[in-house]
Amino acid sequence: MRRFQERVLGSSRTDISSSDGDIWLLGVCHKISQQESTGGVDTSNGLASFEQDFSSKILVTYRKGFDAIGDTKYTSDVNWGCMLRSSQMLVAQALLFHKLGRSWRKPIDKPLDKEYIDVLQLFGDSEASAFSIHNLLQAGKGYGLAVGSWVGPYAMCRTWEVLARKKNDLGEPPLPMAIYVVSGDEDGERGGAPVVCIEDASKRCSEFSSGLAVWTPLLLLVPLVLGLDKVNPRYIPLLRSTFKFPQSLGIMGGKPGASTYIIGVQNEKAFYLDPHDVQQVVNISGDTQEPTGTSSYHCNVMRHIPLDSIDPSLAIGFYCRDKDDFDDFCSQASKLAEESNGAPLFTVAKSRSFSKQVSNDVSGDNTGFQEDDFPGMDCGNDTVTNEDDWQLL
Repeated sequence: MRRFQERVLGSSRTDISSSDGDIWLLGVCHKISQQESTGGVDTSNGLASFEQDFSSKILVTYRKGFDAIGDTKYTSDVNWGCMLRSSQMLVAQALLFHKLGRSWRKPIDKPLDKEYIDVLQLFGDSEASAFSIHNLLQAGKGYGLAVGSWVGPYAMCRTWEVLARKKNDLGEPPLPMAIYVVSGDEDGERGGAPVVCIEDASKRCSEFSSGLAVWTPLLLLVPLVLGLDKVNPRYIPLLRSTFKFPQSLGIMGGKPGASTYIIGVQNEKAFYLDPHDVQQVVNISGDTQEPTGTSSYHCNVMRHIPLDSIDPSLAIGFYCRDKDDFDDFCSQASKLAEESNGAPLFTVAKSRSFSKQVSNDVSGDNTGFQEDDFPGMDCGNDTVTNEDDWQLL
């Protein structure tokens, strides 16, 4: 399987050089180079801190030996489930951020956090686990998900949107946050840069809380197609910059037919977690004293590929803990769009209405931005985008 993966992804590398600069891993800068550190970054032991951060991220891989999916005979997702596994990793990381914070690291020789165990159990390989491959396939039927077939990032994002709406036996949503899939239009079929619409984000939060809260934690998924056979070079610096956002959840992407979960960058390198290793199914118990089985959900081999070699069809994720965090995300995203020379990854707008009245916001809440923070922009305006560089989602 490793040989097959390398034929598709290309030979990955595990070397890390301080001469290539510092590493950004999901919003945290690890000072690998021997330069004087600056405020606001992780400076503890440089490479060691990066290795600990990397190995604490949840790895979800191909599994074999689980209960058959639906009425099929499939008891493994080998050779076809990598996009589903990549998406599970991204959502699992959002849950870790939500429950334990960005600074959490998997403890060594200590009892495991209950919240960490709870997250792993959500991704078990059975229908009893809310975010299992079984339930993802069921939720994604309307977007073409099928056992034994590969799926693209856009359909995967929409599948999570469907699954997140389902309630458990207690009538509670399985995901403790609203989810907002950002695309060119409601069906994802229009060219042009997707628009993060503040009004729509507010609406998702209101719907998630059944109108009881003005704002809630929010998972943003942004599916993109940034070229034909490869990513247009103009987007590479922008993709790299998204890993500097404190809200970064990385990228679902890889090579055609071989998805990975990209979690960090160092200059031209993209560090990723690889779902293509095949592991036996495990059952994670609720015992925090006994870490049996949890080791298969982590990796200390830090593989990387050239960032410009990834497939142009990908999805970027962001987690915003509260309204202030979302406002900060919008501010950073707007600055990144301004630096894009007319070809942004995505843009930010206040509302779908052509009017710029604050009263038109769905929630009626002050978004934290002034009226002229997004001059002349509404959620249906794609005029700042070079349409020729975009494909249909």
